[in-house]
Amino acid sequence: MASNSYQYGDPYREHVGSHDSPRSLPASLNAPPAVAVWRLRMGILSLLFAAISFLAFSWTHEGRNHLLRAYLMGFMTSFGFAGGSLCLLMLQYVSGGKWGLLLRRPLEAATRTLPVVGLLLLPILLLSKHLYQWAAFPTATAVRDALEHHGVTLEQALTLNAKRTMLSPGPAWFQSLLIFAVTIGLALILNKWSVDRDRDPRAGTEASYNHWQIRFENLCGIGIFIYIVLLTDGAIVWIKSLDITWYSSIWGFQFVVAQGYSVLALGILTVILLSRYEPMKTLLRTTEQHDLGKLAFAFTMLNIYFTFAEFLIIWSGNVPDEIPWYLHRINGGWWTICSLDAICHWLIPFCLLLSRDLKRNKQKMVYLTCFMLFARCVDMFWLIEPNFPDAAGNLHLHGNIGIFAYVTVPISMLSFWAWNYLGQLQTRPLMNVNDPHLEEMLEAEHAH
Repeated sequence: MASNSYQYGDPYREHVGSHDSPRSLPASLNAPPAVAVWRLRMGILSLLFAAISFLAFSWTHEGRNHLLRAYLMGFMTSFGFAGGSLCLLMLQYVSGGKWGLLLRRPLEAATRTLPVVGLLLLPILLLSKHLYQWAAFPTATAVRDALEHHGVTLEQALTLNAKRTMLSPGPAWFQSLLIFAVTIGLALILNKWSVDRDRDPRAGTEASYNHWQIRFENLCGIGIFIYIVLLTDGAIVWIKSLDITWYSSIWGFQFVVAQGYSVLALGILTVILLSRYEPMKTLLRTTEQHDLGKLAFAFTMLNIYFTFAEFLIIWSGNVPDEIPWYLHRINGGWWTICSLDAICHWLIPFCLLLSRDLKRNKQKMVYLTCFMLFARCVDMFWLIEPNFPDAAGNLHLHGNIGIFAYVTVPISMLSFWAWNYLGQLQTRPLMNVNDPHLEEMLEAEHAH
């Protein structure tokens, strides 16, 4: 095994690929033993913060409410990693490129966590009446009683009745099961084909390359469309319907782009950390790292475009049914969170990823991708918490510590997801060898 003394930022190591001779494929393509150590740490972190969350917040009504809301945030972020990895994997098969070969096995590992993420959804569905008005008032009679007792406004009552076909407990269960059945099915097929591709008796021939390229493209082209439709539905049921009166025709695309943003940050972080060891030390060239950084920059710009365009159109339209959603997120202390979200989620990654040198520096990219993952959590907090009537006062702490569940619960859940992800990463070689781009990645690197 390669020495672990390699330090990021070493000028010689940053340009080691500039030698004229091509490099050899390492003898073993399996994940290094360090992955098991990382996985153990994630497991301990998950258990520790789960215990802290339970002991700190489960004793009061307000604390239990925030536990469930923070759990929803953790679920949506975990689903973003798993589902977003599936979409990005399919996008790579359709578009091609060396960048995707480098990420393929980490993306496949992330997609294999979808069954676990599906199980994480069960508490949300079982306790849905504590989150969603459509679950608390599932019938016309319940809506009428709630309206009479001022439990809902007239607009909420009318919307609840109008949307019951989609937003009520039965349909919500059906839609959720359908989403995970289809995405898990797609993930299983792609993962099976990936293994079969390496075992192909014709491996290394043009006939084998063409056969598998056509096969993957035929499935992934329609698969991307199916995923976007399913994600739009899931985003409406799980997040948008927290405010039953909110409408947004671009909501699904926002989540797709945001998932790409976070998955690329996770993927870049994974391959750079793995590049401390073989085989990724040999496989990760500066050229491919730079390409991944440029792709992350593109998703950052798309994220800014979709989110700001929606805000600009709704704000300039000044429609009474739409404006309150933003007012709840900018009034009072929420203006601070809104500003923090924009600075962390958009401004800082955008400005830093403009730098060519930063995209080529391993240590700086580790810091930046970790920061991008943090920024995604801030954005999820801004999307979820202001939907609830008590949110306006929750940022003023005066004995109200339940809001800190948004820190401890997501850390526990994301550590649990990472524990599963790293376990899946250990089960397969880190590189797909029956791909024509592999030979290109082993060529001498002349870019500086």
